[in-house]
Formats: sequence, structure tokens, C-alpha cells
Amino acid sequence: MTNKDLDKELETLNKITNMQRNLLGNVYDDFFKAASEVNADSIDGSVFDKEFELNTPEKEKEKTPEKIEQEKAIGDAADSLGDAIKNANSALDEAKNLLKSDPEIAGIKPRQEEEPKEQEPEEDPMETLDKLIGLDKIKDDVKELTAFVKVQKARQDQGLKSVPVSLHLVFTGNPGTGKTTVARIIAKIYKQIGVLSKGQLVEVDRSGLVAGYVGQTAIKTQEQIKKAKGGVLFIDEAYALSQKDDAFGQEAIDTILKAMEDNRDDFVVIVAGYTEPMKKFIESNPGLKSRFNKYIDFSDYSIDELEQIFYMNCDKYDYKVDEDVKHQIRALITAKKMENIENFANAREIRNLFEEIITNQARRISGMENPTGDDMMTILREDLEDLSVISKTADEQAVEKTIDETVDETEENTFI
Repeated sequence: MTNKDLDKELETLNKITNMQRNLLGNVYDDFFKAASEVNADSIDGSVFDKEFELNTPEKEKEKTPEKIEQEKAIGDAADSLGDAIKNANSALDEAKNLLKSDPEIAGIKPRQEEEPKEQEPEEDPMETLDKLIGLDKIKDDVKELTAFVKVQKARQDQGLKSVPVSLHLVFTGNPGTGKTTVARIIAKIYKQIGVLSKGQLVEVDRSGLVAGYVGQTAIKTQEQIKKAKGGVLFIDEAYALSQKDDAFGQEAIDTILKAMEDNRDDFVVIVAGYTEPMKKFIESNPGLKSRFNKYIDFSDYSIDELEQIFYMNCDKYDYKVDEDVKHQIRALITAKKMENIENFANAREIRNLFEEIITNQARRISGMENPTGDDMMTILREDLEDLSVISKTADEQAVEKTIDETVDETEENTFI
């Protein structure tokens, strides 16, 4: 529709509106003018009080010409009002149809119905597990556990006796080794084989379970349990609940143990944390020890696996590393691992390293006048300059480690 057509239609609509306003105003004036011409005696009783009386021949004879004229004026005004209302409604309907046919007249954009998006089929959790980098031992443990639980469920469905099996698990290992990711996959596997109804994962730690006042911890813990019913409650650093003279933590543990007993058919708990503290945590409470008898240990990633994780992040976010820089990336990863080998954060450390590098790259790209898409994708050696000291340290430490291992091996062979 052109602007000229739009102006014409708006002008027509305004004319209709003004016409109805004037018509209604005139009718109301006529109506009340006719009513005001009725004398006081008529208002008191001769017209309105007798309005609904039967018009017998005798009554008609009693009417004076003046009264007949007044009644006629009122009737004509009422008829005019009815016609005006009818015309106004017709004009309103016409305006509505006009707006309906072209909503842009009122500045309304027509609502476009969104086509329903086709949901991609959810990936099989076992396939998701197999795609994870490393974790070969964990993959075998999960598949073994799944096969046993699946067969026991099938035996039970056939009316055969099934061996009681605890679905609750203890995950041990350093941070960043994939414990939460594997827990989420296990929740989906349990749903797939029919031992859980929903398969969701609810992740908490001490702060999500313990409150600041006596009696509130049980309520707070029960809220998390309610969210996790039908799925898995994943408690990270669970040993933080068991501290010396900690009534609040013990209250949370007791609440969880009761829920595990009351909802054993549709509720699973996975506790996770560093290896030694988790063992002490489980051994410290007979209730925990009897319910958690399956341990899965998550080892640290190797340098090769950490390097794969780094490049997986690059692929995920459309970055690529210049060939001359790849050996520097490996040196940086080695240095980071050797800095804190006992409590290395594994995949988290690699994620942090990736973010540091792309931040440096963004600073470099921002100084370019017209960077291309390839410029914004490529990580160059200069993006690692702020980390060059670490890189140098890594090379030196790697050489020293090789020398030490060679010396030790030589000494052993000498004594043999």
C-alpha cells in the first residue's frame, strides 16, 4: 500500500468518526431538548408515571394536543437515537474490517505464525559417552554397570529373581576430569533402560543443601531431593558435609539417606570429590558405606588428551591454530600441568588457557583496520607472547624431567 492510499484511508476513517460523533451529539441534544419541553406537571406524573399504562380510548381522549406533540417528539428522538446507534455500529464494523484487511494502517504489524521447528533427535547417551576424549576406563565401568542393571531389570520384568544392585555411585578424582559430564550421561542411560522415570541431573554442593539455622537444612535439602526425583542428585565435594562438630552437614546427610531409602526405585545419588577425602567421607558413616559401594575413579588426562581438548574448543568456536604455533600450545599445556601436578584442574585448566589465548588474539585483531574472517579465526604466535615465560619454563622443565629419568634408569641398570 502506498503512502497516498494510506492517507486516503485514514482520511475516510476520520470522516466516519467525526460524522458519528456529530450525529450522536445532535440526537442527544434533540432527545433531551424534547424531554425538557415537558412541563413540570407532566414530569411529576402525567407522562413518566403513566408511560406504561394501557392506552384505552378513554385515556386517548384525555390527552391534550400539547401532550400528544410532546410524546411524538420524544418518540421521534428515540427513533433517531436508535438509527444513530445502528449507523455508528455499522461504521465501527466497517472501520474494523478496514483495519483487519490492512493492519499497517494502525501501525500494527501482522503477526507471523512461526513454523514449528523440528526437534533434532536426542543422541543416544552411549554414543555421547563414546565421543568423550579419553576416559577409557570410565567408559568400560559405565558400560559394565549399565549391562548388569539392564539385565537385572529385564529379569525382574519377567518375574525372575533379581540380584539387588545399588545404583548410587562414588566418583573420585581431581577437578575437570569429566565427573559431572559422565554423571549427566549416566542419568540419561538409567532413564533409557527404565530404572529412572525422568533422567534429569540436579547438581549441588554443600551451599545448596545446608542452611544457616537449625531445622532449615532438612527443608533446603528436601527441596533439592524433590527436584531430583526421577533422576540423579549429584553432590560435588560431598565430603564438605562431614566436618567435625557440624550438625548442619549431618542433618543434610541424614535427610539424603532417608530419601534414598524411601525412593529407592526412582532416585539416584552420585557423590563426587577428591579421592582421599571421599574415601574418608564414605567410611565415616555406616549409612553411607552401606549404600555407596560402587566407586569410579577419574584419572587425570594425559598431555595428548589435554591437547585434544584444547583443539576441540577451537573447533567448537571457529578458531584455528597456525602450524608454527602448535608446538607452543603443547608446551603451555605441559607447563600448566607440571605447575600443580597433584591438584591439576585438567579440562578446566585447558578451558582457561583457551580463553587467555583468544583474549590476546581479540586484542590483536581489534588493532587491525579491516580484519578478514580468516584473521579473526587464526591464532598466531604473538597471541601467546604474554605466556611465553610459561612456555620457556615448560621446555626447561621437560628437558630436566627427561634428564632425571635417564639418570635414574642408568643408576638402576648399574646396580643390576
